[in-house]
Amino acid sequence: MALATRTDGTEKTGGTGKRPSMTRTLWRSTVGKKAVMAVSGLIMLGYLVAHMLGNLKIFFGASEYNGYAHWLRTMGEPLLHYEWALWLVRIVLVAAVVLHGVCAYQLSRRDIAARPNRYVHRRPRASYATRTMRWGGIILALFIVWHILDLTTGTAHPGGFQPGHPYQNVVDTFSTWYGNTVYLVAMIALGLHVRHGFWSAAGTLGVGSATRDRVLKTTANTLALALTAGFVAVPVAVMTGVVS
Repeated sequence: MALATRTDGTEKTGGTGKRPSMTRTLWRSTVGKKAVMAVSGLIMLGYLVAHMLGNLKIFFGASEYNGYAHWLRTMGEPLLHYEWALWLVRIVLVAAVVLHGVCAYQLSRRDIAARPNRYVHRRPRASYATRTMRWGGIILALFIVWHILDLTTGTAHPGGFQPGHPYQNVVDTFSTWYGNTVYLVAMIALGLHVRHGFWSAAGTLGVGSATRDRVLKTTANTLALALTAGFVAVPVAVMTGVVS
């Protein structure tokens, strides 16, 4: 028997029709998509904290920073082969980014479709947080592509990209005005995204409550500020000559 569609995007069966799987039902529901966004966002947040701490090793000199970059490729040895652990991290991150982006787009389309007759009533303005998350997500997606082409593949690197010498490659990137501009704008967008995203994820996963609101808000603000400051510290240090 044909499946009917509920208003929340899930399917229901009629008569003796086969019921959809729990995973499929969860994925098609608005609540399920928000949960996927929350979990994938927390995975990316964990990576960002580790990545920011690793970036700060640049203040200890080229040897320390290049050694850290080499360790990323050898972590897990001898159990894992060279770069296997790094590629596992990359695969998980790509999956998280794709799921996060797809769910964000689909939820946005549902939100637009669910609005009352917009041709009769004035369309309410999106909240500041909603607009920040939407445009911030686009900015960050474009930044990720540029960042990979710049410091991973070297395709968009401003100087002579040197494989195996990340310290010099970072200094070369932040010695240009456009490299600094792109990075600083993206990091501001990241801070705003983390600030609202952490709060939203906590609510979606049922962590938020009236008694925990203050703690969650403080945690979200602290994470956003720490990540923004930690990432911005590197280009500022290059611009001011602290790292050269």
